[in-house]
Parts: sequence; structure tokens; C-alpha cells
Amino acid sequence: MGWKAAEKLIRHWKILRGDNVMIIRGKDKGETGIIKRVIRSQNRVIVEGKNLVKKHIKQGPGHEGGIFTVEAPLHASNVQVLDPVSGKPCKVGVKYLEDGTKVRVSRGIGTSGSIIPRPEILKIRTTPRPTVAGPKDTPMDLVLERTYDPKSGKGMPDL
Repeated sequence: MGWKAAEKLIRHWKILRGDNVMIIRGKDKGETGIIKRVIRSQNRVIVEGKNLVKKHIKQGPGHEGGIFTVEAPLHASNVQVLDPVSGKPCKVGVKYLEDGTKVRVSRGIGTSGSIIPRPEILKIRTTPRPTVAGPKDTPMDLVLERTYDPKSGKGMPDL
């Protein structure tokens, strides 16, 4: 990636991993798929089963060589998120609900203006949280110790 492309990185991404999108340009134009990976450093996304290319891989120790079909990245401007109600491609806007939660909404001509839900795949952690305490973790008895009593004011520093 050249330095000019690095200057124009997308700051606020509206396309997330797991989103249902339609490809609007390229050889797979008009097809829909799910975002498999987002490459923010290159403004690109990989759509599951789309933009397939042949890749020649040289044989090496531990792996077989040959010609493989792989999914190539698409530029983020060449895909649009699908409206969950109408099923048509739409722009993504941000809106705050009455309780203050931030949600994505569908925008554009002929769209429903409905809320686009966050993909379920984002809730699954790729690396599980550690179950055993490490050397730098605070012991549980110190965490649960009450050091401040709001009624009596005990534990409040003298300022």
C-alpha cells in the first residue's frame, strides 16, 4: 500500500465483521454475502465465498504446494450493508436511542430506516478470558473488601 492510500484510511467504520452485504462493483456485482474479515489498514473487507481468485503456492516444509482458490479482499467502498427489512443495499447511519444507546440505522432512498443489529459473531471472543489468576492479578479477597461506607463516610480520604 502506497503512502497516498495510507493517508485516506477510513476513520469511522460502519461495516463490521458478520454484516450481511451486497457487492456493488466488480466481477461479483449484485451478489450478497457475509463479511468474513475487515482489514482496516488497507480499507478492505473479505466477503465469504466471493471475489475468488487462483493463488499459486510454492511447496515448502510442512505444507503442500499447488493452485488454490482463495477469497481476495474487496475495497470497502465496493460493498454496501443490506437493509434488514427491505433486503436492499443501503447506507449506514448512527443514531442514539432515548436510553442513550448507540445503534446503526439504514439510510438512503427507498430504505426502511430500521435499526441494523450488531452481528452475533462480534460477541464471541477469539481468545477466551483466562480462568486462573496470573501473577499481576488482584486477589479476589482484596477485590471484594469494602473500603468505603457511604452512610458513615468511613474510608473517605481527608481533603
